[in-house]
Amino acid sequence: MTRIITIAMQKGGVGKTTTTINLAAALAEMGRRVLAVDLDPQGNLTQHAGFDPDQVSPTIYAAFKDEIDGYESDASQAIYETDEAFHLLPSQPELSLIELSLINTLSRERVLETALAPIREAYDYILIDCNPSLGLLVINALTAANSVIIPVQTE
Repeated sequence: MTRIITIAMQKGGVGKTTTTINLAAALAEMGRRVLAVDLDPQGNLTQHAGFDPDQVSPTIYAAFKDEIDGYESDASQAIYETDEAFHLLPSQPELSLIELSLINTLSRERVLETALAPIREAYDYILIDCNPSLGLLVINALTAANSVIIPVQTE
């Protein structure tokens, strides 16, 4: 069974992306099949995995757009292999536009879950890196997950 783990916190700079990329690399090194999903329009995970968020295409944006527009998405077309032996479903800046489109979408909290369904069984772990907010992208990530990691800074 695929474990979908969302790494989320509404505060920025707490280590969400760092946690995601290091967990993905460690699990891949242990021989697990890992997909890291960059759900942050800033594309930090995409960049840390060696891709330019402004240049890579297709991305998770295309999967969301297809689902919102009533088409069956094919997220597998937007998956890239990284040098760290895990797969990446990258982000791009236009992903921020999806928040507005989701407002008028039926079952708007399940769009990511639906987009990941066809590829889910190809992986042991799917890790979802979120942007620092509690918007509809993060709600999609939380709905799709069966576990959540909330990084916090110690004081």
